[in-house]
Amino acid sequence: MIEQQLRTPLTELVGVRHPLVQTGMGWVAGPRLVSATANAGGLGILASATMTHAELESAIIEVKGRTDQPFGVNLRADAADAPARCDLLIEHGVKVASFALAPKPELIAKLKEHDIVVIPSVGLPKHATKVASWGADAVMIQGGEGGGHTGSTPTTLLLPSVLDALRESGSEIPVVAAGGFFDGRGLAAALSYGAAGIGMGTRFLLTSDSAVPQAVKELYLSHDLNGTVVTDKVDGMPHRLLRTDLVEQVEEQSRLRRLIPSARSALEFKKQAGMSWRELLVDGRAMRREQGRTVAQMALAANTPMLLKAGLVEGDTHAGVLASGQVVGLLDDLPSCEDLIDRVVTEAVEQLTRAHGCLAASQ
Repeated sequence: MIEQQLRTPLTELVGVRHPLVQTGMGWVAGPRLVSATANAGGLGILASATMTHAELESAIIEVKGRTDQPFGVNLRADAADAPARCDLLIEHGVKVASFALAPKPELIAKLKEHDIVVIPSVGLPKHATKVASWGADAVMIQGGEGGGHTGSTPTTLLLPSVLDALRESGSEIPVVAAGGFFDGRGLAAALSYGAAGIGMGTRFLLTSDSAVPQAVKELYLSHDLNGTVVTDKVDGMPHRLLRTDLVEQVEEQSRLRRLIPSARSALEFKKQAGMSWRELLVDGRAMRREQGRTVAQMALAANTPMLLKAGLVEGDTHAGVLASGQVVGLLDDLPSCEDLIDRVVTEAVEQLTRAHGCLAASQ
């Protein structure tokens, strides 16, 4: 395990040794992976969207039992019980609250009152400046190369546009870049752009510390750079997934044929999540208000949690889908989180040192 070699606004803000974030992937980012990341010096983010309130508390307690290092929890800002989940973070002294959507200003203020670092994910420069004006401590951006729900703008364009927008607004909070990162060259490039660190999802999914079934990991590693596809057929929103027979079939189905299994998935997820019908309806209204989803898209959205669980937890690739970034085509091993972080940081330092050597002598 290497000592700190890179000091950035992210490492200073959060108190981690290395400017690397393991993103909050549903069904993947559990206590085992989060604590392994934290112990290796990175920022592990626990995924809570697929957990009940009780399961989240249990997971937080388990992570704290496995590590004394800082870690975070990813929350759905539009969930009906978001305030109650934030209370859990406060009660258990979690260091970071990350959000898939922008949390309300009052929620940000409440978390910050208890010294919790707030890091929303944003997809547009205007969203970055908005949450910065509300008091967010940092933001994470994900370019189109990333897995799961994603936009169309590549990281190399989204990152500088967000950095410029924040600078022009006078809110130069740290920016964590995600989407397409897997090694030290990417970390060095992101730092050179002006980012404070990088987030990696697929790369951490494909580690020995990830609880994803071994057969599924091997399936990921068998894909090349054309091995993913962005589709809105699964839940009505652009979603980058691994190309599998199921995904190809879904791509060819009509929306009407997809609605019936989606309804079944909604009932199953409601049961597993311990949600009441009222909570389910409140969440649905929030999706319409915050994301502009149609009723049909909300019905399709019920597919996502259960289809991802089938693939990532149960290992049934014939019945489930697998979120994946394009970087899957460049990966060929399953290192531990410690080995991964050590080599990413070491390579980044080498790259930055080499780049410094390009400066003219007068510099």
